Amino acid sequence: MSSIVVVGANWGDEGKGRIVDFLADQASASIRFQGGNNAGHTVVNDFGTFKLHQLPSGVFNPDCIGVLGPGMVISPALLSEEIAEVEQAGVKVKLCISDRATLCLPLHALEDTLEELRLGDGAYGSTRQGIAPCYGDRVMKKGILVGWLKQPEVLVERIQFMLDWKLPQLRALYPTFEFEQTAQEMADWLLEVSAPWRDAICNVSLPLKAIQAESKTLLFEAQLGAGRDLVYGEYPWTTSSNCVSMYAGIGGGLPALRPERVVAVAKAFSSSVGTGTLITAMEEQDAFRELAGEFGATTGRPRDMGYFDAVATKNGVELQAATEVALTKVDCLTGLKDLKICVSYDGEHSENPIWPQTASLKAVYEQMESWSEDITGCRKFEELPVAAQKYVLRIEELMGVPVKMVSVGPGREQMIIR
Repeated sequence: MSSIVVVGANWGDEGKGRIVDFLADQASASIRFQGGNNAGHTVVNDFGTFKLHQLPSGVFNPDCIGVLGPGMVISPALLSEEIAEVEQAGVKVKLCISDRATLCLPLHALEDTLEELRLGDGAYGSTRQGIAPCYGDRVMKKGILVGWLKQPEVLVERIQFMLDWKLPQLRALYPTFEFEQTAQEMADWLLEVSAPWRDAICNVSLPLKAIQAESKTLLFEAQLGAGRDLVYGEYPWTTSSNCVSMYAGIGGGLPALRPERVVAVAKAFSSSVGTGTLITAMEEQDAFRELAGEFGATTGRPRDMGYFDAVATKNGVELQAATEVALTKVDCLTGLKDLKICVSYDGEHSENPIWPQTASLKAVYEQMESWSEDITGCRKFEELPVAAQKYVLRIEELMGVPVKMVSVGPGREQMIIR
């Protein structure tokens, strides 16, 4: 039996989806353990190219169940749309959806949008999917649990309880706020849009424990990365949940989990979408962004581009308690003449370079030799140009844990295992 947790070492957008898709070939369950529709995991395989938001990236393996864990917030209509899109490509999705997960409602998305507009230049860079208000309701014990979809009378009662508390606050804070739906109308809508997957709602701990008992592989998948963790990330420009490996068992349905492998995924360069500070930002980003296809999978926003930040990434690797690193998009560096790695920071507080980072810090770089050869066909580490090998090995040295997977393209087969 093996439990593998795949997490991000940076700010998200590291390429976790393609790593999970690759590892899911041998898994019996692929589990999302936090976040919601703000995730954007791009998967390229024989079925096509998919941008998954709530479904685990392992759903393409017919022998693997997809689990939406209790730590998630679930947008019901969008989940139904996502399932339909994947099944239209010929994939039969097998799901177990936690009855303890929280429903993310259109009201939450509206609240999210209004707050970002109110904040103006001080906005958090939210995807406006309603994630923060939904998690906030859960903490305030006003959340609507997925399991109540199977108890319609309870569902109406709990929605009314939430509306009685929430609507007066929203009307007081946002002058343009309008909302006319009743609790019964909201419940009727929820029951309608959740129909395609309502039978999958269950206590997900039970099937996961059964898989454990059969000594089969469990694959846990995080959304975003260590730099966006609610507690340890670049606060307040974080997500609203814990995306570190230690939360995989709690958010996934197996609180006593002790994973054998923790794979921290990092890009071969830095990228970040939303607000915050990217210490290693490139002066000229547009051409490289277009080449690397660096746009948010959920929002389409252009990502900020930078050189590999070994300081931030090592911090992320340590926060994730990683046993190994998967380095993605190394092929995108081909032909990049100015290739370098940030090995330290200079400036105020550089002796304690943890998130939150500040604009006063400056990157100290180590220049690396570049390469021009096409590496997308390489399947062994020794086939890479010497300069590319040295680049990977230098990152491995700086991280202090082995780089065991090197991605040289978006396809499932474009992976070097070391």
